[in-house]
Amino acid sequence: MSPRKSVIETAATRTRIIECALASASAEGLEGVTIGRLAGELAMSKAGVIGHFGTKEVLQLAVLDTAVDRFVRRVPARVVGARPGAERLARAFGEWFDYMADDHRGCFLTSVATEFDDRPGPVRDAVIAALSRWSAYVLDELGTAVDSGELPRDTDPDQLAFELNGVALATAQAVQLHHDPLAATRARRALARLLPP
Repeated sequence: MSPRKSVIETAATRTRIIECALASASAEGLEGVTIGRLAGELAMSKAGVIGHFGTKEVLQLAVLDTAVDRFVRRVPARVVGARPGAERLARAFGEWFDYMADDHRGCFLTSVATEFDDRPGPVRDAVIAALSRWSAYVLDELGTAVDSGELPRDTDPDQLAFELNGVALATAQAVQLHHDPLAATRARRALARLLPP
């Protein structure tokens, strides 16, 4: 086997493991991902699974990175062409609501944030970093909306960001816990009150 083919096959196997772990974590939580279960589902040895990551924590971080990348490609990346400010932000939140409702599992990052909110360590740090990037995005768009006159000058961006994220958290719960088919619709109504067109 050529070295190049070996590298490609190793990367493909790593991706398969991450995809399987992400599916499992989406249903049972990131902590519920076990090397033994992954090995069984992928018809691999435990050593073969863990050998790609070294530790379960490194695997968890890889799964989290993949989930964050999917969120970025589904939410902010889809609204790049929208007018900066309130329009772009409203569309981004709308994409997020639809993303949660599409797979009927809510938001992976929100779930992991709840799962690891009181567990210090690299996974929690990575969750905080991802959510901080989202918060910075929201605050930047709110600042643009205020500067352009789309929102009143006395708008408190931190408060409005808090309320917008509150709607997203309520949406995640409505989708995951209550299986509410109208969750995204209700969320869009709340969004329209907070960010009027």
